[in-house]
Amino acid sequence: MPKTSTEQRDWIAEAVRLVEADANRSADTHLHVLPIPTPGVDLYLKDESVHPTGSLKHRLARSLFLYALCNGWIAEGTTVVEASSGSTAVSEAYFAGLLGLPFVAVMPSGTSPEKVALIEWHGGECHFVEEPSQIYDEARLLAAERGGHYMDQFTYAERATDWRGNNNIAESIFEQMGAERHPVPAWVVVGAGTGGTSATIGRFVRYRRFATRLMVADPENSAFLDGWRRDTSDAVTTRSSRIEGIGRTRVEPSFVGGVVDDMLRVPDAASIAAARWVSDRLGRPVGGSTGTNVWACLTVAERMRAAGEEGSVVTLLCDGGERYAHTYFDDDWIAAQGLDLAGPAAVLDHFARTGQFRGSVRDASVA
Repeated sequence: MPKTSTEQRDWIAEAVRLVEADANRSADTHLHVLPIPTPGVDLYLKDESVHPTGSLKHRLARSLFLYALCNGWIAEGTTVVEASSGSTAVSEAYFAGLLGLPFVAVMPSGTSPEKVALIEWHGGECHFVEEPSQIYDEARLLAAERGGHYMDQFTYAERATDWRGNNNIAESIFEQMGAERHPVPAWVVVGAGTGGTSATIGRFVRYRRFATRLMVADPENSAFLDGWRRDTSDAVTTRSSRIEGIGRTRVEPSFVGGVVDDMLRVPDAASIAAARWVSDRLGRPVGGSTGTNVWACLTVAERMRAAGEEGSVVTLLCDGGERYAHTYFDDDWIAAQGLDLAGPAAVLDHFARTGQFRGSVRDASVA
């Protein structure tokens, strides 16, 4: 028997309560100092790996579910479908399970087995495609076939989050920086997968009238940098990013280039070498996108040093490296990808010894 409107509203009200309660049970994520030998420059990592589902995408999934619930797109029994390279799907599987909803993740066949296992552990189903560019159409088709809802993180990420505040990641960063010697960051550095995080931070700093500049670090085979340089949304690439969670073959609808002050191409070998370098300094593994962020941060720090500037640089520790034991931390996988980490590792070693970062976006082997 179909649910009445009142019954559906009651279910949605309870679903919103459950999602909000998840947020209330969680303390804010930590802001770590990562010591670097650059005089006058302080580097901080916002540790998003401590969320219940282990990544930055927990924030996004919560916002997407609230957005869909309050728009009336999800009701009791709705099958939720998402196109995702992994971490968003893990987090959405968690929230779907919280609400008792079926969840299907449409993802490239090369997604790390650790992420697949996490999605299935949370009760989700994984649906694989061979070509990463197929995930969008396949997710729409699957949602239609099952009478479900395609969450579409790539379209709705930038609008599902309240960029003015309301406990978003930007507000959290600036509150936690309040007692530091450079409380207003000179730069915030992030990667882009949907573009939602960069849009939130970029809008927030403008709204609050901070002088902070925003850099987006883009991995190889990603369309964002070219689209930003040419101020167009039709930039595409033919290969997918090897750095899971960031980099896309197209400029996603949620990417707001107008709030980005600078972008930097980071070679995949540099991203992975930096992830291992940071892991050694923190005493625990971090993911490849964190390596991308840190490589870009060290580039920013070198520019500041050369210009005689002081200040703070903040970036994100997006997820833990445990999810990449069979990829970024597996030397056989590295060799199979044709990657050589020796060059960027030498750059990082030179930086640690001298305080001079001699990395190049054109040639990561410069040492």
